[in-house]
Amino acid sequence: MADLVGIYAASHGPLIVRNWDVLPAATRSTLTTAFTELGRRINAARPDVLIVISPDHWVNFFLDNLPSICIGVGETHAGPPEPWLAAFPHKQMAGHAALAQHIAAHACDHDFEPSVSYKLALDHGFCIPLWKANLDPLPAIVPVIINTVEPPLPSPTRCIALGNAIAAAVKSFPEPLRVALLATGGMSHSIGEPTMGAIDEAFDRECLQHLAAGNSDESRNTLLKFLAARLPAAGNGAAEMRNWLTAHGAAGAVGFDLIHYSAMPEIYVGCGVAAWAV
Repeated sequence: MADLVGIYAASHGPLIVRNWDVLPAATRSTLTTAFTELGRRINAARPDVLIVISPDHWVNFFLDNLPSICIGVGETHAGPPEPWLAAFPHKQMAGHAALAQHIAAHACDHDFEPSVSYKLALDHGFCIPLWKANLDPLPAIVPVIINTVEPPLPSPTRCIALGNAIAAAVKSFPEPLRVALLATGGMSHSIGEPTMGAIDEAFDRECLQHLAAGNSDESRNTLLKFLAARLPAAGNGAAEMRNWLTAHGAAGAVGFDLIHYSAMPEIYVGCGVAAWAV
């Protein structure tokens, strides 16, 4: 049987790479420390496979074909197509088709109907955390795309349930694999809006407190009420917190450990890195 050996989350702001050389030294140091610790924890877990949950930033899908959830079931995945990520060290990344197909089948048996793709290009949302965390070796990747770009979006409740389903699928996979999960995106940020560059630090910090509160019915309901009231006003990029909620669901909503948080207007993101106990 497969084991779920680690669950993590990290922001993926493009300026972490695009503007790296001109960011303040203190910002580079803070980001390096946070991503190094993320990589240390993932490497220590020794995953054979890493499920990575991220949006698609108009690379694989557009308005004529925009699934709410898509699982990459290919044997390989292409590296990022963005020119400013040309130095990303992996032009192709190994997938794990058997586990990906198992997750998709399990989802269909448990009230989800995800799309599947045998051919995905993994954009900056996937690749910035993988790169900055310096994973060695890079595990096989099972990409899970959640639409956080164009409404209608999956509800926070649905994302937590998806995380539950992914964890159950992993644990029912018959091969002896070590599997970890990395959610990417968020926290508060605004892109292409009049509020572009604004960060809602109060939202971010209160959201982190709710994630740390555990998995009682009361704490879950409080988290969902908080998100219903505050998430829409935290910037369009804050929709990516749905990826964190999926990780939260996979962890059974327990054991949240904040590795780092900073409001970073220089990269347009409330930048968080976290892990859950498994």
